[in-house]
This record gives sequence, structure tokens and C-alpha cells, in this order.
Amino acid sequence: MASGNAAGNAGNAGKREKIGQVGHRARIAAGLFWADYGYLGATVEEFEAGGADWVHIEMRDGKYMDFAAPRGGIDILDGIRPHTSLEVEVQLQMMRPTFDLFRQLKDLGADLISLPIETTGEMLMQQVIFVKETLELKVGVWAWQGTPIVSFEQYVPFVDIVEYECKAPFWKPTSGARSPHTVDPIMYDNIGRLHDMIVAAGREPVCDLMEDGGLNEGNVEQFISRGMTVGEFSSPLLKGKSGKFKPGSGEIAAAVRSLRAKMDAASDTHRGPAGLKAR
Repeated sequence: MASGNAAGNAGNAGKREKIGQVGHRARIAAGLFWADYGYLGATVEEFEAGGADWVHIEMRDGKYMDFAAPRGGIDILDGIRPHTSLEVEVQLQMMRPTFDLFRQLKDLGADLISLPIETTGEMLMQQVIFVKETLELKVGVWAWQGTPIVSFEQYVPFVDIVEYECKAPFWKPTSGARSPHTVDPIMYDNIGRLHDMIVAAGREPVCDLMEDGGLNEGNVEQFISRGMTVGEFSSPLLKGKSGKFKPGSGEIAAAVRSLRAKMDAASDTHRGPAGLKAR
């Protein structure tokens, strides 16, 4: 059963554009990576109250990318689903995800499954179609910086979102509110090229374009100006100089609202009703 806060925000959530419904406004995918996992339900409620557009979960298998421990498993999806009326994305960070997992994610309330280009293997196109047509969920593909942009081209006609994630020297410690990601100038060009690929396929109104990692109020306008329609944010919404924000303090919702204002202003400058203005 949804909490009172989540239910109270249902009307506002209904006014938000859904994943794959691209319009004037660039949107916020609120990530749980830096959340205090003792307060996950309250955290997603505050995301929604502050004006986030959907919730982003990174789900690992313990093998992917040499991260030794799994993170963001099906228990996280199961735990937060009753606390928000927002759509929930599960970005799979794992080796060769399976059809059985996709069915589990649907049963637990996922709205979007984002598949890893680099580690899904020869079944990627088949899995895109299975998620979209058999499970009737939204589907995306994603990859880390360094994966050739052309790797996305075959999937653009079929997916609801394309996600490109900037590099992260994960072996280095982070401090304060800083993100572990590093945004190179080439990432602006990468997003621009992906946007042009989506436009060339005639998919600009229905295929979102996400930059993942390293985004903040200081650089988000540059990405919006190149065609980004949604940004994934975790550090800016969940951490400050004194550490992780706690639900109930008002800091999480305030961070979302501050970011929302910055993104709305950038959208007014760079986007029209149907997409990116001419560069």
C-alpha cells in the first residue's frame, strides 16, 4: 500500500512526462546510489515531493565491472515500489542478464529495464524485443564512456531511452557531495552525436537521451544544449558537505527543487515544444 506522501503526490506525478514521452522539459531521473539505505522509502517519497520525474536503480550481480558486492537488488525495487507513484527504472549492471530476471522485475513493479550493451552479448536485440513486446515494459540500452557511439545505432528504432555514462575512477575515494564520475569535454560531443542519431531515426519525440554520472547544476545546461532529455542524478540530490542527507530534514526535496529550477531554465533556453532548438 502506498504511503500517504506517495498517494498525495499521485496527481502531480500524473502531470509529469513519462519515460519515452519527450517534450519541452528536460527531466530528472533520481538515482538511489548514494541513498542512506535505512530510509529508502522516505527517500523516494522526498524525490517525488521535490519534483523528480522517475527513480533510477542500478542493479548489479557482483561480477560486473569488478565491483565485488552486488548492489540495488530486487529487494530494493520491492521495498521502494509501494512508496512512490513515479515510474521506476532498473539499469542492469551485470553480465548476461536473463529472461527470468526480466520477468521478476516486471512482477515487482519496474517500468523500465535498461540493458547493458557491453555485457549482454548476442542476445541484446532479442532481449530488447522481449521486454518491450512480451512484458510490455519500457526498455533502454546503456553503455559506459568509451563504447563507440555507433554501438547504439541498431537499437534506437526500438528503445524508449538511450543512456551513456561518463567514466568513473571507482578506485579513488570520494568526499563530501562530489560525484565519483569525471565529465570530460568529449561527453558533450558524445551526447550531441547520440541526439543527432535519434533525430536521424525519426525518434526524437519518443526516445529519451540520458547522460548518467557527474551531472550537477554547474554543467547540466551544457548537456541539455546538446540534446540530453533526462539526467541521472544521485550525489547532487543525496549528499552535502556534511555527508548524506536524511529524509525529514527537507534537504532532499530542496535539492530536487533547486535542480528542477536550473533544468527548467535551461530547457526554456535550448528546447522547444518538440525537441532541441537548432544548434
